[in-house]
Amino acid sequence: MTKARRKRTKSGKPPKRLIDWKKNVALEGDRYAYRMQWSDEDREYVGLCAELPSLSWLAKTPDAALKGIRRLVAEAIAEMAGSGETPPQPFALRRYSGKFLVRVPPETHRRLAIEAAEEGVSLNRLASAKLSR
Repeated sequence: MTKARRKRTKSGKPPKRLIDWKKNVALEGDRYAYRMQWSDEDREYVGLCAELPSLSWLAKTPDAALKGIRRLVAEAIAEMAGSGETPPQPFALRRYSGKFLVRVPPETHRRLAIEAAEEGVSLNRLASAKLSR
C-alpha cells in the first residue's frame, strides 16, 4: 500500500468525492473483519483488519484499538478510491462454495482413510469434523 496522501482543493478542503465517501465509512467499514488482541511486546492492544493485513493500530484499550483500526481502514479505502485502486471485498460479502482442495502427504492420506473407514464415515466427513474443531 502506498503512503497516505491528503488531496486538497484550493480551499484546503478534501475533494467533494472523498467527503461524500467518508460519510458512509462506518457502514462500509463495519463489513470488514476486525480483531483486537493484546501485544505483550507493545504492552497495548492491537487492532487488526483481516482484509488489510498490512494495517494495525495500537491503543491502551480494546475499544480505542477498534476505533483506531476502523479509522485507519477508512483512510486507506479513501486513498485507494482516490487513486483508482479497488478496495478488498469484505470477507462477509464473499461467497464460499464449501469446497477446497487440501494436499497432504500420502502417509497422512492413508492414515485418515483408515480412520474414516474404522469410524464408518467418508473421508470428507472425517476431515470436515477435524477441521471444525
